[in-house]
Amino acid sequence: MAIFRLVRKCGIINMDYLVYIIGIIVTLVIGFLALGLIKRKITYDREILVDKPVEEAGHVAQDEERMSEWLEGFKKIEHVSGTPKTVGNVSNVYFTVNGKEMVVKRTITAIKLFESMESLSETDFMNMEYTVKMTAIGNKTKISSSTTVKGNGIFAKSLLVFMGSSLKKQEEKNLIKLKNTIENTRKYF
Repeated sequence: MAIFRLVRKCGIINMDYLVYIIGIIVTLVIGFLALGLIKRKITYDREILVDKPVEEAGHVAQDEERMSEWLEGFKKIEHVSGTPKTVGNVSNVYFTVNGKEMVVKRTITAIKLFESMESLSETDFMNMEYTVKMTAIGNKTKISSSTTVKGNGIFAKSLLVFMGSSLKKQEEKNLIKLKNTIENTRKYF
C-alpha cells in the first residue's frame, strides 16, 4: 500500500490506471496457468522413410556412439542400472541445451532390438513417453515416432502449451538427421 500512496503522491500515474494495469497482469497470469489445467499433455507423431533395410537402420539408430550425429545436443549416456538395451534399463542421458548441461533419466519400458523401443524420459521440468518403431517396406525402412509430453507442475504444463510446436519441429529435425546418418553409413555388418 505504501507504494500506491507514493505513486499517487508523486503523480507518476493515475491510481485508476494502476489498478487497471494490475488487473490486466493478474488476468494474464491466471489465463496462463489455466492453460496448464486445460491441456495437461502434448502428443505428436512423426515418421520418415529411410533408403536402407530395417536391420541396418536399427543398428545405426541404437548405436550409442553414433547418437551425437542425429540427436541435437547429445553428449553421452551413462548407464545407471539394469542391462543396457533391455527392459528396465535406466540411464542418464546428457545433452547440452543453450550452452547448459541437461541430464535426462531414461528408462526403457519395452524393446525389440533394432525394431522398436519405448521409453520414459524424466527431468524436473517434464516427463516424456517416447516410442520409436522401424518397419520394413521392401528394402526401405519406415521410422515412426510417437511422443507424449507432460509437464511437472502447473507452470511447466502451461509453458509446454507454448513449446509444443518447437518440440514437434525438434523431433522432425532429429528424424531427418537420423535418416541422413543411416543412409550415409556403409553396410553395418
